Amino acid sequence: MPDRPSPQRFKTDMPQIPGVSAQTPPRTQPGFKPVRLIGFLAALVFCLLLVRWMMLPRVPEASPARPSPQIDIPPPAADANAALPHATELQPGIASVDEMAQPWATKDFFYKNRLSGENLPAVLVRLPVGTAGQPASYWAFSQKAPFGNCTLEYVTDIEKLRTDYGFRAAKHPMVGNPCSRAVFDPLKMMNLPGGVWVRGAIAQGSDLRPPLGIEIEIHGKQIMAARME
Repeated sequence: MPDRPSPQRFKTDMPQIPGVSAQTPPRTQPGFKPVRLIGFLAALVFCLLLVRWMMLPRVPEASPARPSPQIDIPPPAADANAALPHATELQPGIASVDEMAQPWATKDFFYKNRLSGENLPAVLVRLPVGTAGQPASYWAFSQKAPFGNCTLEYVTDIEKLRTDYGFRAAKHPMVGNPCSRAVFDPLKMMNLPGGVWVRGAIAQGSDLRPPLGIEIEIHGKQIMAARME
């Protein structure tokens, strides 16, 4: 039998567009796109910064400062000496007759020395003699010892005169010199060289003289410190 011609395969051509050649478009090679690369780098930097931040030492937060407690500072104590009478030449008053009515009553005051201008501590004593309106019923003396820097004291504690001063014969208040342990009797007078009589004879000790006396005057009911010997 005669051979049959093999059937021809026909291929339909794509329609041709004038001026355009039919070519197969090139394939894009696989790889990272630029946007993905930028995102990856940003994430990596963020992770590094986060790790570094976590490794930093933590500083404890300072607790709020507590207010310091308020301390009440008491006002300075008033000077007790300021309340005492200060006898001057123009204002010599130191006490009233009424407040010195009882025997052995005392009144502390300051006497301004007219020569030196010094305010000397002094004591006014109501003696158990006469009446309250008589100057002779009082004795005032400077507490500054005539010799040395000692301060004389008016001692009303009889037991102290016996123990601290060793004066066993004490029966009434006296004046003592704590430096020399001398004792002066307000009820007795002493004759100084030159024929001068002063109150406060030495009852014990070797002091040269009694305390310096201050002359007393009375005007009405006011007791005045007139002058010092």
